[in-house]
Amino acid sequence: KSTKIRHTSQQRQTIRRKTHNDCLQPLTMISLLAKVPLLLLASKSPATSDDGATTTTTMTTTRNLSDAQLPPSISALVEKARGRFQECFSEEQKENGNNGDGQPPFAVAAPGRVNLIGEHTDYTGGFVLPLAIDYSTVVYGVGKLEDSDGEEEASAIINMTSSNSPDNEPTIDTVTIASGSVPPKQTNWTTYVAGTVFQYLPDLPAGKKKLSLTISIAGDVPIGSGLSSSAALEVATARFVEHVLGDAAFSSEAGDSIIPAKVRALRCQKAENEWCNSPCGIMDQYVSSAASKDTLLLIDCRSLEYAETKMAKSTDESQPSPVLVVTNSNVKHDIAGGEYPVRVAQCKTATSALASINPNIKALRDATLQDVMDAKEKMDEISFKRARHVTTENERTCQAKAALEGGDWELVGKLMNDSHSSMRDDYEVSCSEIDVLVDLAQKFEGVHGSRLTGGGFGGCTVTLVEKSKAEDLMDFLKQEYAAKTGKECFCFVTSPAVGTRVLGVDG
Repeated sequence: KSTKIRHTSQQRQTIRRKTHNDCLQPLTMISLLAKVPLLLLASKSPATSDDGATTTTTMTTTRNLSDAQLPPSISALVEKARGRFQECFSEEQKENGNNGDGQPPFAVAAPGRVNLIGEHTDYTGGFVLPLAIDYSTVVYGVGKLEDSDGEEEASAIINMTSSNSPDNEPTIDTVTIASGSVPPKQTNWTTYVAGTVFQYLPDLPAGKKKLSLTISIAGDVPIGSGLSSSAALEVATARFVEHVLGDAAFSSEAGDSIIPAKVRALRCQKAENEWCNSPCGIMDQYVSSAASKDTLLLIDCRSLEYAETKMAKSTDESQPSPVLVVTNSNVKHDIAGGEYPVRVAQCKTATSALASINPNIKALRDATLQDVMDAKEKMDEISFKRARHVTTENERTCQAKAALEGGDWELVGKLMNDSHSSMRDDYEVSCSEIDVLVDLAQKFEGVHGSRLTGGGFGGCTVTLVEKSKAEDLMDFLKQEYAAKTGKECFCFVTSPAVGTRVLGVDG
């Protein structure tokens, strides 16, 4: 049993500051990468993931898809995207060519994500601890840079089709954008693609200011489930454009010391913020862009530094490390509307109140729980609750990293349970169906902890459970959830997957 220790107000603040410092300490190693010139990064041999896909940005060679040894789920998506590409586009469009040199089509992939802990902290500069999952979006097609005939304004024409479009009909959407384009008033799935491509227009080289893309998209990240289907689409689109641009990718960035995964994530976030009117933070795009296999990322959403985090592995074969079970409530959400933007505004209101008593507080990330308590009278009840969630969630996230690496599953589970309570009661982003799933899981034998994951208002839960109990848990959740809500849920076991990568050329 753990012993409760009482601290004075001053001691609590000191402990909280120390927790943040401890959380930041390992991130300084990643920041050193920013000092490595892009030229040196690009000169290395292409890195490959376990499926043989290329993960670096600048490539001298790209393997053939037939040699890539892709996982079955990715192979199925490539086949679906290839089939739609062949069905929808004319021979002239199919021969668009990678930069006009007759290269065959190629494919890229980007994963969705699950956030283990650290919810609604990213857009307030806090900490998050997500992992990429084995559900992805694949972009398959061709592209080229065309002579701009002296025109100075960069532009792009995107011919696209998707097997995930609402009507699922084999139709082509064509969108033309230029440097002076503004986001459309009405958005749909094509806006995520166009908004992402728009971020790369400044990279187009002199004399080649026209970008032409012919792409087919397939994905298996459940839409509206809180597993970041939008980020997977954005990051896959970005990775595709980078491959077409080659050495011109990121050429508009100032300096010679950039981290492609970081810049890619920022561009994709900007696309969703400005083109899709969704005030999301950086987490989803960053983990889809930068993740590596078997590794979670503790991301500092202010500095954009991150530390790779691995779950401790058991040395006792009879007691393997626990696993993560994701459960989709099948209650869909749309974070671009409704309550999500309201929460962003409420956090800004809380920050203003905190800054009035401590000018050093620029974002909720800077505040301690004691700061929030001291400023309570300057806030309305709702703003106070939002601030209390964010400050305590940042602390839980930093503690979770150390607990994961140390194999303290009981503590990880408690932090997850406390996180859900805070999201339900203080941030008020849960719903009855999610609460049913969490309550069922938390009471199940072998479960360490369970919580809502993602933006909320539906979506998914994530549960840390003993490996031997995972199948029984999923069967139990399906049966009891249906009995209590009349809805079906979908469950799967997941582990940290690799981020975006070029899968290969098709020919």
